This record gives sequence, structure tokens and C-alpha cells, in this order.
Amino acid sequence: MKGGFAAIGIGIAIIIFGMIFFLQGKSIVGPTTSFMYSNPQWIVNGQWLIVAGIIILATGIGISLLHLRSS
Repeated sequence: MKGGFAAIGIGIAIIIFGMIFFLQGKSIVGPTTSFMYSNPQWIVNGQWLIVAGIIILATGIGISLLHLRSS
């Protein structure tokens, strides 16, 4: 059960970081002096982090549901 909750927390954190990277690449968030600001590569990096975070989050939810069903 702990593994599922840990994966959920990690997935959420990765999604948040991905969203920040994406928004910085789009020039919406962050200081203009940042190397990520208005940089198209960080838009792509943010999207990949969001996808990875969703996969980890879904895995954590699946693990948690499996433990609840077996209890």
C-alpha cells in the first residue's frame, strides 16, 4: 500500500514540474532571465515530464486499488 501512495505522490510532483517547465518554455511563467524562458525545447521537455508523471500516477493508483481489493 505504501508503494502505491509513494508512486501517486511522485507522479503528482513530476506532473507539476512538467507543467512549470512547459509554461516557462511558453513564456508564461518565470523570470525572463531564465534559460528555460521562451525556449521551445522546454515545451517538449515539459510535455514529456507530464506524460511520465501521468504514467507513474496511474501506476500508483493501480497498485493502491489492487491492495484495496486484496484486503
